[in-house]
Amino acid sequence: MDKIGDAEYYNILKKLKTLSNPKAVEAMAKYGITAKNTYGVSIPNLRKIAKETGVNHDLAQQLWASDIRETRILASMVDDLKMVTEEQMERWVKDFDYWEICDQCCMNLFEKTRLAYQKCVEWSSREEEFVKRAGFVLMARLAVSDKKANDKQFEKFLPIIKREATDNRNFVKKAVNWALRQIGKRNLTLNRKAIETAREIQKTDSKSAKWIASDAIRELTSEAVQKRLQS
Repeated sequence: MDKIGDAEYYNILKKLKTLSNPKAVEAMAKYGITAKNTYGVSIPNLRKIAKETGVNHDLAQQLWASDIRETRILASMVDDLKMVTEEQMERWVKDFDYWEICDQCCMNLFEKTRLAYQKCVEWSSREEEFVKRAGFVLMARLAVSDKKANDKQFEKFLPIIKREATDNRNFVKKAVNWALRQIGKRNLTLNRKAIETAREIQKTDSKSAKWIASDAIRELTSEAVQKRLQS
């Protein structure tokens, strides 16, 4: 970083300290936001800082390296997605150690990269809890945001969802469920296929699989979802 970059970085740290909220830190812990270092700054405030900062790839690397909840979320908000490499994605995903940073990074940055579909598949088979979660969070997010994708791109995720439905780790099973539900809410064809997958998962002798399946079936067959898809 040059002197201008360093000044911007320290200016961000100053803003974060000003916005720090110890009560929010206590509340976050109750929701599984267990960052080792945090100021307790809200996501809307971080988005405001990111908007003021603008896109800056070098600054994003420095912010990520700081290993503070807020600097890492900001890194995912200000990074230049055209400059994000596979090596960077692999480095960052290994740093995920609680659900919020995983989800924020996937939503703010990773889902917009050219490698998003590839990483869904790769990360879903990894053993690390939050790397695996990242694979399914990406599937869920792409099902919502990639309006141009064809059904086949999401159909190929269904056998992966079925395969990983027996993982009983809370943050994995919730992401598997999320991916299945979002794919099933995309259109009527995928809704039918997601429900079929859920019924297959339901037959598995696994507590987490049965929860994933029954929760998905309840939503995907609901009157509200069916009405929206048919209209």
